[in-house]
Amino acid sequence: MRGPVVVLGDTLLDRDVEGVVNRLCPDSPVPVLDETAASDRPGGAGLAAVFAAAQGAEVVLVTALADDAGGARLSALLAAAGVQVYPLALPGATPEKIRLRARGRVLLRHDRGGPSGEPGQPSDEVLRVIRSASAVLVSDYGRGVARQPALRDALAATRAPVVWDPHPRGPAAIPGVHLATPNESEVRELVPALPGASRLATASRGAQGLRRRWRAGAVAVTLGGDGALLCHAGSTPLVVPTPGSAEGDTCGAGDRFAAAASLALAQGALVSEAVQAAVAEASAYVAGGGVAAALPLSARSESLVRAPQSRTKGSRMSTGVIGPGGERVGVAAVATLLGEVRAAGGTVVATGGCFDLVHAGHVATLQAARQLGDCLIVCVNSDASVAGLKGPDRPVMSEGDRSRLLAALSCVDAVLIFDEPTPEAALSWVRPDIWVKGGDYATGGGDTTATLPEAEVLRRWGGNTVVVPYLDGRSTTDMIVRSSGERTR
Repeated sequence: MRGPVVVLGDTLLDRDVEGVVNRLCPDSPVPVLDETAASDRPGGAGLAAVFAAAQGAEVVLVTALADDAGGARLSALLAAAGVQVYPLALPGATPEKIRLRARGRVLLRHDRGGPSGEPGQPSDEVLRVIRSASAVLVSDYGRGVARQPALRDALAATRAPVVWDPHPRGPAAIPGVHLATPNESEVRELVPALPGASRLATASRGAQGLRRRWRAGAVAVTLGGDGALLCHAGSTPLVVPTPGSAEGDTCGAGDRFAAAASLALAQGALVSEAVQAAVAEASAYVAGGGVAAALPLSARSESLVRAPQSRTKGSRMSTGVIGPGGERVGVAAVATLLGEVRAAGGTVVATGGCFDLVHAGHVATLQAARQLGDCLIVCVNSDASVAGLKGPDRPVMSEGDRSRLLAALSCVDAVLIFDEPTPEAALSWVRPDIWVKGGDYATGGGDTTATLPEAEVLRRWGGNTVVVPYLDGRSTTDMIVRSSGERTR
């Protein structure tokens, strides 16, 4: 493949709540689910991107993320799964799809997030990555990303094969897509069936109708456990059966099908070969246990229900405040700040680091950073992240103490704690206009030609990375060494 596989579309936060039912509700004849475990994972276009990345492909996800806890959770899960997120701004709330399950069966699905907002404009870097793609999968969930005019223009201009996984509430596919992959119910909504027509006749008529309407190269209608029907050149459709029994949880099977077909086309397969590979992949996925068994652990967070905690296992970012006066710490605080500053047209500045034993060098960097915009968000490595980077004896101060101390500084508007070695996931969610790093250039140190590792991430949404002078001779490590030496005298 000459470039990344680009997945473009709406991402949801999927949550499975597992439990047991032993009684009925006393005020209504409905079962009571006692929760025993819960897991979060990317849904929609995010799930398709995770599937593609799990096959070893370089995957870029172009999606809209909201300034809320759900958006932060998605950024962390996607980054952990190896997906490069190129975010667009999303007004409103992150859409969530919650399945309440008992003994492997879904009792109820609860959707929240409200109406979809208008996604923000793509950056030049987003348009560039679409031009460089080896294949593009449009995973439309009817929430607006596939309607974005600049993205549609970029899709129409790309030379890469485009796979379009449609949604009845979404827009028409761009003319000339290589392959569209609706399921049976979507085809019936998009092309009304003739009364009394057989299942295959309905699928074939719908596929041919969509192929003409969208001027698509081919349309593959997925038929659940019976495989897929492919209409391409010629009037006779190709039926691709499943290789064996495929009964089980089908949640995500359509995303697995579309991702597999996109990867095959990126590697030069014919459309018929891509559909056969996709049927085999989707069938094995369902037979193997569905999404719960197929996703890598990094792409989902799981927790048993115990006493409430300030941080949810696997969320990778602090979701609440910390301690008295800590209203400026955590995802909720950052989300509120982002909404206020962006509504006023302001500039968001961010910086990051371990900040173990905050000293004058840190303060100088933070003060300089705050002068560059209308708010300053500090991304702080968690205790686990610091230990992984600097050794088991660090940090000296806990993440709670470090974040409280930073939040108390007048130049800091909010603090976000992250668990990963790098702040990529946090940055993909915050989308700062400016990312600031401190350097000792005032005294001639440092490589002024070096590119900061965060610069590539910032370019995804058109942000900028800058360096501010750093006070020479200030070092947390040196302070710890000197302190230890004095104690041993």
